[in-house]
Amino acid sequence: MERRTTRQLTLGDDRTGLVRIGGDAPVSVQTMTSGYTYDIDACVTEINRLAAAGADIVRVAVPKRADTEALPEILNQTRVPIVADVHFHYKRALEAVEAGIHKIRLNPGNIDDREQVNAVIDACAQRNIPIRIGVNEGSIIERKDKQVRMEELGKFFADHRQGHLMAIMIAKLEEYLEIFHARDFHDICISAKSMDARLAIDTYREISKRFDYPLHLGVTHAGPRETGSIRSVVALGTLLAEGIGDTLRISYASDAVYEVEDGLEMLWSLGLRERVGAELIACPTCGRIQVDLFRLVQDVRSRLAADIEVPMKVAVMGCVVNGPGEAEGADIAVFAGDRKGIIYVQGQRVANIPEDEILDRLLAECRKFQDRVRAGEVKLGEKTVEIVPPAPIGELGSGVDKIARGQVEQVSIGKT
Repeated sequence: MERRTTRQLTLGDDRTGLVRIGGDAPVSVQTMTSGYTYDIDACVTEINRLAAAGADIVRVAVPKRADTEALPEILNQTRVPIVADVHFHYKRALEAVEAGIHKIRLNPGNIDDREQVNAVIDACAQRNIPIRIGVNEGSIIERKDKQVRMEELGKFFADHRQGHLMAIMIAKLEEYLEIFHARDFHDICISAKSMDARLAIDTYREISKRFDYPLHLGVTHAGPRETGSIRSVVALGTLLAEGIGDTLRISYASDAVYEVEDGLEMLWSLGLRERVGAELIACPTCGRIQVDLFRLVQDVRSRLAADIEVPMKVAVMGCVVNGPGEAEGADIAVFAGDRKGIIYVQGQRVANIPEDEILDRLLAECRKFQDRVRAGEVKLGEKTVEIVPPAPIGELGSGVDKIARGQVEQVSIGKT
């Protein structure tokens, strides 16, 4: 896919390392802490946990002076670029800049005083700190004055589903950007989030046509992970596949580590980031299954996450129907039959083992293969032999025993 061409901005420092957004930089993954920023120990613990999960950037809320006062110590104890999320009180942005924050997020829906915005722009310009202009569906419509709100709603795009919200979000961005342009400040990232996946897709498409600033993608208020993952991936995956988007956050009403994990998996699946660790594929199971595949897959997944860093492809299949094909495409594969399994390494059969030994042997082969990749002895995705599938009634199936017991009649095609 061809990425949309954008400006590029940089955040971070020598301690955290630099993260680039836009241009030729890979799409970065962001998330946000859920605790109080002024609780330094808890905030630091959460940030470090999110960074360990793979977050490139972490955002913190700073609604109070106590939050910005905590930033210097938080920044001192963390090693990932931090963004200060500022709403309503522009002085929190100035305090965050003074504390050494790496990026500021402003919301045009609740900080629109031109002089206040100018003060933040000037402070950020002096320290080379980028600013995200973040418009949210829930904060852009005037709600205090019903007459003003009716005038805004009168600007709907009559022929577009929820076109009024898209029009208002784009208008708010344009108005806000005029302030930044007047100060000749272009170290900007923009976003226009909605809780509606289709509106998010349409709005980002329109924004990508109008501005060359890097785009921060997100579906706001997506819900719990069970449903929010679908809503987020539908919108963000669609946009990324079209080359739109430079950094993203998947938002869940859940542990933010899941936001990071799912964001990275989406980018890996689209080929927009180089995978870290093993790629696990597994069959959904059916009536042919003869091993406890669900438990095996979860055990393999947790062990791979702990032991494997090389982006090898590992297949765990539950029968001989799809197993051989997946074994050919995977670096390491196991397909199971009647309480046993066969393990292949790049198409070469290496073991035929009972069910209770599958996990340990599979992980042993993965670790051995990782060592060989690092030593330059083998390459990922390189198949060495063609796999000949075993007969379903053969060593993996239960057919041989059934035939011996007279429970299955042997029939030869073409004979009477």
